[in-house]
Amino acid sequence: MRRKVVTLMLVMALVGLITAGVAVGKNATKGKIPNGPAGRSPIAHLYFYEKDPEIWEIVDDGAWGKMKYNQYGPAFNFVFNGHRLEAGYEFALIYYPDPWPGDGLICLGEGIADIDGNVHIQGSVDTGDMPAMEDENFGSGAKIWLVLSDDVDCITANMIGWNPIEYLFEYDLISFDDTDF
Repeated sequence: MRRKVVTLMLVMALVGLITAGVAVGKNATKGKIPNGPAGRSPIAHLYFYEKDPEIWEIVDDGAWGKMKYNQYGPAFNFVFNGHRLEAGYEFALIYYPDPWPGDGLICLGEGIADIDGNVHIQGSVDTGDMPAMEDENFGSGAKIWLVLSDDVDCITANMIGWNPIEYLFEYDLISFDDTDF
């Protein structure tokens, strides 16, 4: 009897480990969460993912990125790192206000993906509040995207191309409070 109990306990433990492994493996890409504030500090994190533009689901084992940013201050301070991108492509990190073509978008910074598909962009940009009052997402949050630099015009402040299979989209909307106003 004792042998059966020990065997049963081992089987249950093994099933638990397998189940946990499946859950972790299934959500390996999606497991790079949480977004949002880091404790009580003004610093927050936002994950970005490659998405299938037909169904807007995250692409398993696709390109991804993470941005650390301040939620308030006189300027939007951030550090972004992207991974598994197309090597040699130039990317722009943008605040994208709806609707298309994103009139009034803000280019936060640009960078070229290295030979390993990694890009690093950081900056301190005077953005005003995000989302802006004119953004259809005002009250909900701001969209931050990583797009091809050729698809955005930072001077006229709008999108001029659309190649979403090359982009990274935010996992969640963010808010930034500009304390200079």
